[in-house]
Amino acid sequence: MSETMLIDRAPEASDDSAKRRQIVDGARSVFMARGFDAASMGDIAKAAGVSKGTLYVYFKDKDELFGAIVGQECTFQAEGVFEFDHADQDVETALFKHGKAFAEKICDPRRQSSLRAVIAIADRMPDLGRKVYETGPAVGIARMSAYLKAQVEAGVLDIADCEVAAAQFIETCHATMFKPVLFNFAPPPTPERIAYVVGIAVRTFMAAYKAK
Repeated sequence: MSETMLIDRAPEASDDSAKRRQIVDGARSVFMARGFDAASMGDIAKAAGVSKGTLYVYFKDKDELFGAIVGQECTFQAEGVFEFDHADQDVETALFKHGKAFAEKICDPRRQSSLRAVIAIADRMPDLGRKVYETGPAVGIARMSAYLKAQVEAGVLDIADCEVAAAQFIETCHATMFKPVLFNFAPPPTPERIAYVVGIAVRTFMAAYKAK
């Protein structure tokens, strides 16, 4: 490969360029306000403060731009989600800590618009929906399942199917809170409400799975 080719490709290789971030931020505001179908590349260029010509230098079309936003959402989802210490056998405390942090994160109103946009387009762009699930919910279930298996092996818990148990716990952590926010039915839960709901989830889980 020639030196000239390397130089020509260098700008495209930098995903962290200020201009690219500027465009993605502008596109996010348009997509979240108008939805995927109603958003136009002209609207996005205006919101990002760039020309349409500059926009097309970085992204070939609206689909690719939306994919970049989904990629950021995937990174956000994976950060700090159920990162357990397998040697920690204080299961009740660990579950409460992680369940509370998860509920706070998923009920954050700043995330709802992006989730709604992904759900709305998932039927037409299944690969993007799949990517969001694989880097978010699937990661949380897998990490918690691994922690539960370690506690079963240590004799602390008695669980026949750790994957199902992990998924059940995660769902109960945001019961009565996440969906009302997602559908704009209710405001985000207070910290006190989150602690209350997660506390019930932990007690229910321990009652079902603590080794006798």
